[in-house]
Amino acid sequence: MRDNRASTESTHETIKIRGLARLAAAIFAGWGGLATFKGVYDLLGGEPEANLYAPQAWAFITRAQWSRFALFEFVYGLSCLALAWYCFRWSRRLPETVRRKRREPELSLFD
Repeated sequence: MRDNRASTESTHETIKIRGLARLAAAIFAGWGGLATFKGVYDLLGGEPEANLYAPQAWAFITRAQWSRFALFEFVYGLSCLALAWYCFRWSRRLPETVRRKRREPELSLFD
């Protein structure tokens, strides 16, 4: 009985499906959190680095341009957070693992 199980384990492989969706959700959540935080910071009081090197503040970038960019950062971060939430919710529908027959590789480098 044990030999039969060992032979089927070598011909099958287990793939973790739910973990892939949760990993994507974690990446989107991390990036979205950073972008949202940076967007809020820039909207409420941040200023561009060009102001540090310019002879006069707001000479290269106007306040309207900067607020438009900060709003873009904020919306981009929120959209990444929404994608993270969607990936996490969608991962609940997926099975934890999937077993399938092991396929032979199409390309063999060292034969």
